Order: sequence, then C-alpha cells, then structure tokens
Amino acid sequence: MSLTFNIAIDGHSSCGKSTIAKSIALKYGMRYIDTGAMYRAITLYFMRNNIIKNKQVDFALLSDSLDKITINFQFNSELKKSETFLNNENVESIIRGFEVSDNVSIIAQIKEVREKLILLQRAIGKSKNVVMDGRDIGTKVFPDARLKLFVTAKAKIRAQRRFDELTVKGERVTFDEILQNLNERDDYDTNRDINPLMQAEDAVLIDNSALSIQDQNDLIDNLINTKK
Repeated sequence: MSLTFNIAIDGHSSCGKSTIAKSIALKYGMRYIDTGAMYRAITLYFMRNNIIKNKQVDFALLSDSLDKITINFQFNSELKKSETFLNNENVESIIRGFEVSDNVSIIAQIKEVREKLILLQRAIGKSKNVVMDGRDIGTKVFPDARLKLFVTAKAKIRAQRRFDELTVKGERVTFDEILQNLNERDDYDTNRDINPLMQAEDAVLIDNSALSIQDQNDLIDNLINTKK
C-alpha cells in the first residue's frame, strides 16, 4: 500500500532514523532517501581529494569540485536494500566508517554543500510517497510533509548502539571516542548557522532510549494511519 504523501524524519546521530525510515518504506511501498548518506558521500569525496584534511576545509578546491560530484541510490535486489553511489562507485560500506563520521558534520555546515543537496532532495520529493531522514527534512526540505517525526535518544545509549555496530564490522574504535564524536556532531548540528538541527513545530517527538523496536513501530504505524 503506497501513501500519497511524504514523511520527514529528523533527529540526532545514531538514534535509528535510517532504520525507522527503511521500515516505513518497506511496509508502505515508499521510496526511501537517506540524506545522511548523501552528506557522507560528499565528505568521502572531499577526504579523497584533500578538500578536507585534519578537519580543515580548502574552500577554493570545494567550490571547483561540487559540479563534479554525482550521488545516486540503487536498490540491491540480492541484499534487499538501497546502496549509495558516488560518481558511479558503490561507496555504501565506506561511508559508514568512523573516519567519514568524524568529518561529516563539518562538511554538513557548509552553505554550498547544503544548497546543492537540498535542491536534489526537494526534486526527489516532488513525486510524493517519499520517506526521507536527516537533520533538516521537516524544517527545510519537506516543510509541508504530512507527517514529521523528530527522533532522539540519550547520548550514551546512542554511543553504545554505534559502538556495537562498528565493532561487528571490525573497526577498532573505543566507546569514549564514539561518545565524544556523537557529542561533537550534536553540537555541530544544533549550533551551525545554516539549517541547524531542530524539531519542527508540527513534528512528533520520539525518544527511543527505552522503547523496544516493536513499540516504536507500533507508535509510528498509528501516526501514519491518522494521516491517511
């Protein structure tokens, strides 16, 4: 069953926004767009091309590079998930690493980067039946979305989830490093001048610190049903 409206999901890092969005997309036949992956892909490009180095951005190189970047999503029928392509390269696994995570909030503050991606995201949303997660979806990208969610959880709980995820992937990183990274990203996201992370006035707040996945899914299903 497809929906005739868009759903906007915003919230803090590692609170499960993407998992929620993917679940909604699968259940309701919606198109899922991971805007975080778009910012991560651009960050990876900048890292590879020395546009960001030691957390310092070369803005002259940045301005010349934006038109050279293409980001697409392709559905992997074998894995049954959407994957991120940067200039036709599958970078889905690379952009989820700690090094990209450690730089992405710096890149996400840059006006030219946000303007480029917001235009792409709005164009995608014109088709409706889109669920999109990020930091400014309900406030800037889809301000007219019929359903807006703002998802959060306590920082230590989010850090533990992220630590468990990276450990399974074999990355060597400590819990304290991840917690520091999340706190820094929260600070960057909420205090940046360009489109800071904030809860839209009409967004429903979901703190999933103590929620089971099933309870969270039931809550969201009820919200969707009230908007049909």
